[in-house]
Amino acid sequence: MEPIKLETESIKLRPLEPDDLDFLRAVENNPEFWTISQTVQAFSDYTLTKYIEQAHQNIYEALQQRWVISSQENNRSLGFIDLFDFDVRNSRVGLGIVIASPQERGKNYGSDALKLLMDYVFQHLGLRQIFVNILTDNLTSIRLFSKFGFELIGIKKDWIKEHNQFKDEAMYQLIKK
Repeated sequence: MEPIKLETESIKLRPLEPDDLDFLRAVENNPEFWTISQTVQAFSDYTLTKYIEQAHQNIYEALQQRWVISSQENNRSLGFIDLFDFDVRNSRVGLGIVIASPQERGKNYGSDALKLLMDYVFQHLGLRQIFVNILTDNLTSIRLFSKFGFELIGIKKDWIKEHNQFKDEAMYQLIKK
């Protein structure tokens, strides 16, 4: 069986490699992303190295999977797209995406990565639905997921605490027909 290629003209999705430690550290230890990841302190290199070492596990073992979003042009790492809460019994998975650098946002990298991973989830994994959790003030993410047919199914009031203020989080869902 030929390996699955997850790529477009502009990006490719690839598994984490040991060489990704610096990029993983930069993203995971960036307080800008701590609210959405529910991180409260920086990760040590030891912890991040162990995480990378476990990244080889398939999604059926780990119940999660992280892909690096990488530029086709120069192989530069742009961000991550994750599957989490993998639930075979109920045929669903959660999805999260981050483009690390503000200068790289708005260039369709997120759209390309989302389309690739949606196809992977529905075609390769054979799941029925994908869900995402988005802060209600994150209009860029709401537009991205809505563009691909994700529907708002509920609002979790005062769900996420950020800088001593509580924010609402929306749950969006895409069900394969």
